[in-house]
Amino acid sequence: VYGANKTHHSSWTHEIIAGAAGFEAMKSYEKHVAANGKPASHAAAKEILAAFAAAEGDKLAETKGMDAVSREKAKHDAKKRAEKMYDEQYSGVEL
Repeated sequence: VYGANKTHHSSWTHEIIAGAAGFEAMKSYEKHVAANGKPASHAAAKEILAAFAAAEGDKLAETKGMDAVSREKAKHDAKKRAEKMYDEQYSGVEL
């Protein structure tokens, strides 16, 4: 079962990386807003947040030695988690 065909198995799953990257993306977004002001719309805010999430996901996945598939899953999930945090914090808030 665990013989010679064993592939790389990281102890850091893409879910853990995505959660951490989503949280870091939200922190980076809030620093960005403090330094540059609020974006013109929620759509623009989510684009900025998605960029931060992808960057954080890449950075964490690379440092943890994840394969390409897990890295892409982590980035995708990080974007979704960051957007969820954004929606929870800013829903109903006018920009």
